[in-house]
Amino acid sequence: MSAVEPQTARATPPPAIADPAPLGLAGFAMTTLVLSCFNAGFFDKTAEGVVLPLALFYGGLGQLLAGMWEFRRGNTFGATAFSSFGAFWLAYYVLVKDVAPALSTSVDFHNALGLFLLVWGIFTGYMTVAALRVNHAVLSVFVALTLTFVVLAIGEFSKNGDITKAGGWLGLLTGLLAWYTSFAGVASSTFNREVVPVRVPRKLS
Repeated sequence: MSAVEPQTARATPPPAIADPAPLGLAGFAMTTLVLSCFNAGFFDKTAEGVVLPLALFYGGLGQLLAGMWEFRRGNTFGATAFSSFGAFWLAYYVLVKDVAPALSTSVDFHNALGLFLLVWGIFTGYMTVAALRVNHAVLSVFVALTLTFVVLAIGEFSKNGDITKAGGWLGLLTGLLAWYTSFAGVASSTFNREVVPVRVPRKLS
């Protein structure tokens, strides 16, 4: 069963392909951690472009592929999550490389960027509801990510650097939780048993 698959009975045997969830989580985690280091103020924003290769290949393409494999496994939650966040990182790559330089002088640039982040926060929020039926590790990732998007959006709307830094710290937490969940999936597959806990919800009566 996938590391991000809802804990319900399956009508058919799982397809004989590897669990793509640890790959998707790792791609998300690493890219989020690197970007969040800049949002939190650890490094100068002028070097933020270093995240673009990760956003394109690991966070973007890696997660998109994981999402396609989740579709193959019949896991709607994993497919929707990984495909969407893979697309997010691809969109981020285009936004930073091509769109933002042309719009940075617009009076509405920060509001537009805030809107971009807010709609992703809304999407992540309703995915968090679905994550209640996955496991506690995945749920923690989605709760932290929802807060990250919302706080970063508020930072852009208000043009408040301190709020953006708070969003960066939340992003660091989100990335670490995603890395933990990825490790749990890889280790469980390798050792054929639960190595670190993820805790699954109780079955509905």
